[in-house]
This record gives sequence, structure tokens and C-alpha cells, in this order.
Amino acid sequence: MSTARTDGDVWDGHGRLARVAPVLTGVTALVCLMGWLQKQPCASTRFDFIKTTTRACYTDVYPLYYVRGLSDGKVPYFDTFNAAGSDIHHVEYPVLSGGFMQIAALLVRPFGVDERGMAFYNVTVFLLALLAVVAVLATAYVAGRRSLRVGLMVALSPALLLTAYINWDLLAVALSALSLAAWSARRPALAGAMLGLAIAAKFYPLLFLGPLVLLCVRAGQWRAMGRMLAGTAGAWLLVNLPVMLFAWDGWKEFYTFSQKRGIDWGSIFFFLQDHGMTGLDDTDRLNMLGTGTFLVLAAGIAVLTLTAPRRPRLPQLLFLVIVAFMLPNKVWSPQYVLWLLPLAVLARPKLPAFLLWQLGEIVYFFGIWWYLLSVSSQTPGAGLGDTLSAVLSLDAPDGGISHDVYGVALLARFSTVLLLAMLVVWDILRPSSDLVRSDGVDDPAGGVLEDADDVFSLRRWRRPRHAVPVT
Repeated sequence: MSTARTDGDVWDGHGRLARVAPVLTGVTALVCLMGWLQKQPCASTRFDFIKTTTRACYTDVYPLYYVRGLSDGKVPYFDTFNAAGSDIHHVEYPVLSGGFMQIAALLVRPFGVDERGMAFYNVTVFLLALLAVVAVLATAYVAGRRSLRVGLMVALSPALLLTAYINWDLLAVALSALSLAAWSARRPALAGAMLGLAIAAKFYPLLFLGPLVLLCVRAGQWRAMGRMLAGTAGAWLLVNLPVMLFAWDGWKEFYTFSQKRGIDWGSIFFFLQDHGMTGLDDTDRLNMLGTGTFLVLAAGIAVLTLTAPRRPRLPQLLFLVIVAFMLPNKVWSPQYVLWLLPLAVLARPKLPAFLLWQLGEIVYFFGIWWYLLSVSSQTPGAGLGDTLSAVLSLDAPDGGISHDVYGVALLARFSTVLLLAMLVVWDILRPSSDLVRSDGVDDPAGGVLEDADDVFSLRRWRRPRHAVPVT
């Protein structure tokens, strides 16, 4: 007989979240405060670039207030600006992120001209901290019985502390977490609406659609899939259509900029180019390599979804598809770790590999800023031995780090993310090793997918049932 979750189970999920919410809110707020304090040595110098790279407390928020014309009262997408040394003339973020920036700019209008830049930064930090709390609570709700453990893993992560305020990514992260929470609560239309808003804030949540569709196909949940897709399209159009109609050139800036952008620091192509791979200066070829590799990996995830001995859990596939997008991407900024954080913890709430991954992210976080310090200072930078000596002395290496040491930091992040993805694949292929399913549950994040019968699978020789029977 089916073990599908009842409305009582959903209500129990709300009750469980209510019990742990005060703890998770307090811990997240404390970590966010520590993240703000980590940026204060740079804020005290108004984010001078040399000092921010030396102290590893860089943010885009403060400089872009001026560079993107917000300080001059320009409205994102509708007004143009002239950025020295750049062919960008409109805000190069999706519409909801630009709207978020505009709201913060309006909130600091009462301040004096000289104080508005720092006020814009601090107001943005406060709003992003609220979004971090939302993301943690929504992720905890999705986790079901392990809500406290999962919530604390996200809230206490070094990645959240170090990268929360580099850019506006937490807006999309929070909306994506709310989408998962709504899906888990069996409200596919609302889940789609939240996902549409997340896509309007950042591109990466668009990739959630693939796993959702594949799992719905395997479980035969056509109605839920249709409502989710309709909600996604409706919410995305609601936000984007007005800007598309009245500020087309500004609206398309994000897409044209993403297409024309070359190799950025953090990309594996940056490392490969440095080690003899040619032709990467050709943007079209670079786009083809990155997109082609992602499509191959995505096809592998699709095959895995439809052939696994037991239908994979939704967070497992969401994590894998975002990793597949990031590994061959030409851009991999430090704050992109926030995209993976809730998904990684939901996919595999085990500490050893998670802590190793977080260590890799910490290594890269300091590595990128100290490498940019050597580049901007035009110095060769410290070697590996001198870098380790400086770190053990709790100091930054003089003049930053060398190109080779930065390569080590880049590979540290790349390899730990890849290792975590491989472990998730192992859990999918060997469901008995999946911690979430070890106590008899199917998929707390699955919503209508949880304990549903399989109606389509490429493994036709196996039994169509996968749910754990009730005894």
C-alpha cells in the first residue's frame, strides 16, 4: 500500500519548523552579523581595492552603487550610464535583482550625498541578512525530520559568513528555497511562482525545471508538473514583461553580457588556458565548450534519473544539475557557493564531505582575493611555502599569492565540489547509503513525488514500486 504523506504530515512539518525556527533565526542572524563584521576593515576605508583584496573583504555592492548609476538617481534598465573601460550601459543583472538594487537606492535617499554609498551598502546587507534567514528556515522546512540539523549546517557554514554580502545572490537563493518549501508542501503552483521569481533574480534556478520535470515524468505527476510550469512562466512574465516592453535594451543587457563575457577567474577554463589549452580566447568556442559540456552532463543526469534503482530525491538532482552547470562554466564567482549550499545539505546531510567542501571554498575565497592583490600590485606573489607560513601566522602574504598558488586554490574548490557530486551520485545508485532514507522516509522535499508509484522508467526489468511498504 502507498505510504504517501498526508495533510497531517504536512502540518507536522510546520510544527517542527515552528519549534526550531527561533534557534535557526538566532544562529543565522549571528552568522550574518559576523559576516558584516568581517567586511568592516574594508568598509572603514570605503572598500579601497588594495585593502579589500589584502583583507579578503571585497563586495560588489558598494562600488556598483556608483558605477551602475544608482548614486546619480538612474533607474536600472530604463537609464543608461557610462562605465569607464566597459561596454556595459545598463545594469547587467536579471530584472528582480535590478529592482532589489533600486529599492535599496530609494531607501538611502534621505541620507546626505557623502553618506549614501555606505548607507546603500548597510541597507543592502540588512536586506540580504533577512533573505538569509528566509533561506535557512525554508531549507529547514524542506528537510523534514532533520530540519534542525540541516538548518544549522546552512546557517553555520563558513560560506554563508564569507560570501553573503559579495553580491545580491541571496535574493535568488531565498526565493529558490521558498520554491522548494512550497513544492514540499504539495503546492506546485506556488512553487512554480516562487521559482519564476527566483529565475527573474538570477539565471541558475531555471535549471531546477529539468529535475522537476524528469521526476514528474517518472512518477506520472502530470497535473502537478503543469501547474508548476504555469506558475513559473506566469511569475517570470509578470516581473519581466513590463521591462521588456518599455526598456528592451536594458532588459536584454544581462543576456548579451553573459553571451559576450570571456573567461573569468574561478573558471576551470582559466586553469586549462594557463596549462596549454588553446582557442579559449574565442568567445563562441568557449561558449560552445561550456554549454556542450553542461548538456552532456545534464543528459547523464537525465539517464540517471530514469534508470536509478529507486527514484532519486529532488534535492539530489537539483544539486547535481547546478554542479553540472558550474563545473564547465566560464564564470565561477566566490559567492556562487550560496547557490549550492541549501541543495548540498538537503542532498547529503553528512558532515565529513560537507566540511571538506567548505574547506575547499575557504581556500578559494582567500586565494582569489590574494591573487587579485598580486595582479593589481603587479607583484609575483608569494609561493606555496610563504603563503602557508603567512596563513599559519594569521596574516595575509605580502603582495598576494603567485599564479601557481592560485591554481591550487582553484583546484581545491573544483575538486571538493566534484567529490561531493560523486558522493551524491553514489547515494542515488545505492539508496541504502542515503542518510535521509535510512529511517524509512522517501523524499521530504518531494511533495507529490514522495512515495508515489513509478509509471515510467528505463529500468523496465525492475518492479515498478519503490516505496517502502508500511508494516
